[in-house]
Amino acid sequence: MESAVNPAVRKEKGRRSGWRRLMAQKELQLMVLPGILFLIVFKFFPIYGMQLAFKELSVTKGIWGSPWVGLQHFEDLFTSPAFGTVMYNTVMISLLKLVILTPLPVLFALLLNEIRSSRWKSAFQGISYLPHFLSWVIVGGLILTVLGKDDGTLNNILMAMGFISEPVFFMGTPEYFWPILIITENWKEMGWGAIIYLAAIAGIDPEIYEAAKMDGANRFRQMLHITLPSILTTIVILLILRIGYVLDAGFDQILVLRNPVIQEVSDILDIHVLEAGLQEGRYGYATAVGMFKSVIGFALVWGSNAIARRFQMGIW
Repeated sequence: MESAVNPAVRKEKGRRSGWRRLMAQKELQLMVLPGILFLIVFKFFPIYGMQLAFKELSVTKGIWGSPWVGLQHFEDLFTSPAFGTVMYNTVMISLLKLVILTPLPVLFALLLNEIRSSRWKSAFQGISYLPHFLSWVIVGGLILTVLGKDDGTLNNILMAMGFISEPVFFMGTPEYFWPILIITENWKEMGWGAIIYLAAIAGIDPEIYEAAKMDGANRFRQMLHITLPSILTTIVILLILRIGYVLDAGFDQILVLRNPVIQEVSDILDIHVLEAGLQEGRYGYATAVGMFKSVIGFALVWGSNAIARRFQMGIW
């Protein structure tokens, strides 16, 4: 009888101790609650609507009652005349951002770490990450003001210095559009991206630097042989996560800056979803494109993590 009761008693005690721990951490649990609700509402609930990728939505029948069309939406995507262009633009813009913008926050964090005055270091860091909190609508307005053809700030400066004789239509020249995307995103996000690397650098044991000083290593060699190897795992993890978004070329940024003149180089998958999916009411087609992006992103994260694991730097 005692052996039959003991498991129930132990289970009840475990439940009570778990509840006590939960109540003891109630402030921390309340802090986590908004994040959990966000994940449930915006990440888990939408999974129900993923079946639209294989259905033709009927407003009267709802998502569950809509008729199945199989892989028709995916066939429409892959055979669309615009598919080649939007895929090329999306992949190329993302790869350029990945290659160019990934090392710049690391370099900026290393340079900030070399500033000896904490006051100046905090000032530079605060100024650098302030643009992150501006929406792309505001940033886009600033960019259009600076690069505008008529009374644009940059054109006025270049003409006053004699570099050009007539205004340049920067935002209407396809060759300038991708560099503008990269430069403006770097200006907006580099300071914010450097915060994680600065936190990783702050966790390095100062005694390692003291030992390197005693061995005659200057500041550059300390950065090269101590700081960079110590934050390499952080760099790799953030790189893996960024690879998963290779089909997200920056929808907000491109939507604000694009215009019909440069449509050929500014059409990406998300713009295609907006125009060919949502504006035309093809919700099943738009869902299929989203699922295609998710599958590719998952495969890229899985593959890059498998490579990183060989060097003991994977996420899992």
